Amino acid sequence: MSREPYSRLREIWYEWRGLVLFLAVMLVFRSAIADWNQVPTGSMKPTILEGDRVIVNKLAYNLKLPFTTWHLAEWSLPSRGDIVTFYSPLDEKLLIKRVIGLPGDSVAMQNNQLYINGEPAQYHELDPASVSDLDSKQKQGHDFFVEEIDQVVHPVMLIPSQPNRYNSFGPVNVPPGHYLMLGDNRDHSGDSRVIGFVSQQRITGRAHTVAFSVDYDDYYLPRADRFIKSLEW
Repeated sequence: MSREPYSRLREIWYEWRGLVLFLAVMLVFRSAIADWNQVPTGSMKPTILEGDRVIVNKLAYNLKLPFTTWHLAEWSLPSRGDIVTFYSPLDEKLLIKRVIGLPGDSVAMQNNQLYINGEPAQYHELDPASVSDLDSKQKQGHDFFVEEIDQVVHPVMLIPSQPNRYNSFGPVNVPPGHYLMLGDNRDHSGDSRVIGFVSQQRITGRAHTVAFSVDYDDYYLPRADRFIKSLEW
């Protein structure tokens, strides 16, 4: 049998092995260490906008076997107020929301007023400068507040309305090993009110920074003021 085909394969490997190894390392890096995710919807406005690319630390809570959700080691747990990425238990889509309810918590909402373990969240007026990235159309009909729970603060946007199935629920008890997730854009978010509780195994990492952002409504031009913008408040 001719050895020429094998010699040719060897030559191809030697020629391209650097690129192949680089791509393999990058895939492992993005799967288990850090990644960036495009945000296509406004469910986390005003914190995260459509078109943001957010940096996700996949080592924030644990070390996973690459390309799986299996935990090899664990050193931390999600905290209230963390912005996390996870796979939806409803359809396996990768979502980004905020951790609101921790394991064992009792959570309720009445006309967008949140209650944790029977204690009401506090709401303070949000500085208008904090929502300057939103245009007048996006702001129309919404109220903007800083929501404070256990001294953890973050912005929310709400539509004043009568109680309904979406802005009023519970109380519900968060099961062990699970979390209740909500979007900051409370009236336009497919979160735990739709998909249910999220198990710890489904959480892939913590989002902490906007790497860069493009404006879908302005010819995909970059938003200069959102380059390397922290998500912390």
